[in-house]
Amino acid sequence: YKKIILCKETTPGHSTGPSNAAGVKFREASSDILTDFLVNLNKRNKDNLRSLTNYSGNFKNKRAVEYIFLITDKLRLDPLVGYHAIELLQRFMVSHIEDLLTTPTSQGANANLPRSCEDAVFDTLKDKFPLIVFSCIQIASKLSLHSHMINNNTAVHFLDSVGCSISKQAVLDSELMVLKGLKFRLNVPNPLTYVEILLEVLGYNEPSVPIECLHHLCHHVLQFISLERTAVYETLLKVTTECVSPSREQRKKFVPVTEDCMLLGVGVIAVAAFILLVRKWEKVVGELSHITGISKRSITDFAHATLVHIVGIGSQSM
Repeated sequence: YKKIILCKETTPGHSTGPSNAAGVKFREASSDILTDFLVNLNKRNKDNLRSLTNYSGNFKNKRAVEYIFLITDKLRLDPLVGYHAIELLQRFMVSHIEDLLTTPTSQGANANLPRSCEDAVFDTLKDKFPLIVFSCIQIASKLSLHSHMINNNTAVHFLDSVGCSISKQAVLDSELMVLKGLKFRLNVPNPLTYVEILLEVLGYNEPSVPIECLHHLCHHVLQFISLERTAVYETLLKVTTECVSPSREQRKKFVPVTEDCMLLGVGVIAVAAFILLVRKWEKVVGELSHITGISKRSITDFAHATLVHIVGIGSQSM
């Protein structure tokens, strides 16, 4: 059989969205379907990297991500929903804050409120933010084929249980605000989808790799990286630049690396393979490089940056 890899000559065909990835059972998809998925994800990843702003990743901080994971778990939603919600939140908040900062205010209001524009925006958002986060989760749940939808009754009941007394109308208004802020562009890259599709392709190309076992561990690795995102990418930045104190310019150029879902996907699998299949690790890294075109060095550096923090945090907690 012919191995599946990304190549310049390949063009994307019809492919299902990221929420369908969980429905593809391992080792049952044809090479044509896998190629279609892989090329489609690669195209979307590149499109996303070309449209990054200076604020990309600012709202993927640990507290917000942890909040989303906890709600997703509490409501027994598919993990894909949580990662989708994180991406929706990032995009909405950047757009929403830009709108707030550029919205003109009357001179009278400014005279009665002698504070900076940033303070005013913060005051506007601080009480709304928990509901905005929940709205992103609610929207993501409606886009998933493998998770039940959060209706307004469930939303009101859950928010009330955590101390947020909100009416159904407020929930509806918040959801609509997020949808409009996103301009109804909801099909955003989902890192878990990249991991699962890359695992599927890896299993097709290398049948000896136990991808079913790797899949379970990859969920934990991806969650860890999402929660420790700042620390992991800071380590990777220092390794990449070979500089203990990277400059502002170096950090700016590094932003696309932090938003590269394909790199994140192969990195997650490489970390899981190192933990579970250390004897086959080099083979797995080599195949991931062959599939995606990402260098072995880049994959190894990412895995090393992650493992350093897994071991470090694990040691501190012992």
